Amino acid sequence: MPKKRKLPKIGLLYLDYVLRFFDRSNFKGWPEKIETVVYHWKNDKERFIEEVKRKKIDILVGNIPATAYETFREIAAALPHVRFVPSLETQFANKSKENVTLFCEKHNLSHPETHIFYDRDEGYAYLEKCDYPVIVKRSYGPSNYGGYYVHKVKSKEEAKKLFDEKRYMPMYIQECIPLRADIRVMLVGHKPACAFWRVAGEDMDLTNTSQGGYMTYEGVPMGALELAVEASKAAKAEYWACDIAEHDGKYYILECATAFAAFPYFRDWIGAYLMWDFSEGRFPKPHIPLYNWEELGKINPSLLRTMRHIEFGRYIPSTDGAYYVDDKEGRWEIELTEESVPEDIPDDSHLHRAPLKKEEEIPEIILEEAKKGAAIHDMPEDGGISLQGVTLTELMTLHGMEEEIAVAVADYLHSHEIGSLDELLELEGIDRQTLKVWAEALRDRVDVNRAGVKELAKIKPIGKKLAEKIVEFRKKYGPFKRLEDLLGVKGLGKKRLAKIRDHILVKKEGND
Repeated sequence: MPKKRKLPKIGLLYLDYVLRFFDRSNFKGWPEKIETVVYHWKNDKERFIEEVKRKKIDILVGNIPATAYETFREIAAALPHVRFVPSLETQFANKSKENVTLFCEKHNLSHPETHIFYDRDEGYAYLEKCDYPVIVKRSYGPSNYGGYYVHKVKSKEEAKKLFDEKRYMPMYIQECIPLRADIRVMLVGHKPACAFWRVAGEDMDLTNTSQGGYMTYEGVPMGALELAVEASKAAKAEYWACDIAEHDGKYYILECATAFAAFPYFRDWIGAYLMWDFSEGRFPKPHIPLYNWEELGKINPSLLRTMRHIEFGRYIPSTDGAYYVDDKEGRWEIELTEESVPEDIPDDSHLHRAPLKKEEEIPEIILEEAKKGAAIHDMPEDGGISLQGVTLTELMTLHGMEEEIAVAVADYLHSHEIGSLDELLELEGIDRQTLKVWAEALRDRVDVNRAGVKELAKIKPIGKKLAEKIVEFRKKYGPFKRLEDLLGVKGLGKKRLAKIRDHILVKKEGND
């Protein structure tokens, strides 16, 4: 009996301060040990390369953040016998918004008309003559902050003020496609495996669900799927996601990348696909029904998050999938991706910009964003987020937060009275490194019946003097029964109470 070919050794690529996409559990059933390799930023290249060699890793799986992209181009070149999944060429679009535009231009993919300026005077001159509204985006650096760096600008005055304040460079200015919803399409092996509309809330300019929008799986148009498949094949991506706008029957790519917020069960599907790929068929080719998102939309999200390993056999299609099941050409089947080559990288010489910087040359402030998270708009006055009554919008401001994890955290916090952030480790996709990054922003409300002067004084609207008065009042008259009782403290009026209400709570005796 012929000896089975040895399976390749898989390594999971992690980076400090970056939320994990895959875990070993996503590759359930892989018989060989799965290694992990962590990159620690700045001057860690040689050590990282040696660790990959020492662990004899054949395939390294994981997304590269924007601020480490150039460094990992060098790392990949130093490890020619290691397959990076996704390849560095495939991850070109992950690096910046301008790279998304270059990718779409190279492959003639439909996208909004976009102008990129590296000369500020040229950019401001364009703002004088362009048609409004326009979309302005921060192009480079860490993203995934729930749309906080995407702006709909309605006049040249507003545009100039925005660029004066934000100092975005390059100046990335995009045609505004009229829409109240866009379409997120996620693909595995070039096959649409999940798609949904992201609909803007009332009086909203942007469709991001973390800022009040909502999702619906109903009526995803075929044209959006076809454009997403075209982009996935152009990128040679094992897994891929597109945000697509529809207007007057035409479809436009707004964003596309291998780095995206993916539901936990979707990561399991990707893992099954990769195991089929890596094993050259020893593991079965997964079958993910086309247009199954209507059924997924009927399942409670909290239940979906516990369904860690979903496997589908051949199926009788539901009404939303029956129309496409007779596809004779097999264009919707999962398939292997082509091997990427350096020539896949779009030419950016026409932009007349400075060479792309390596991580060691990136300004320290950008590296700090990658490690600690960027400054966020509309945060509470003391920079923290109260765990009690936390909103999805607030959670999405946390560095590296993904939409489905934000939903999981919100559900957990609303249904549990937690005593420590460590309790969030029960949730999938959260580890201790993630909590360390979030720790300064995530904090619980202060119990005014137990807090001392020092703890109360940390709340800026209170301060040391008022904290002393609160403690003295509590000692004299006993525990507060409700927040309004604080109005009895001299110097604490209704306006001050309104400012501190979101930072404090009253726990009654026996309510631990």
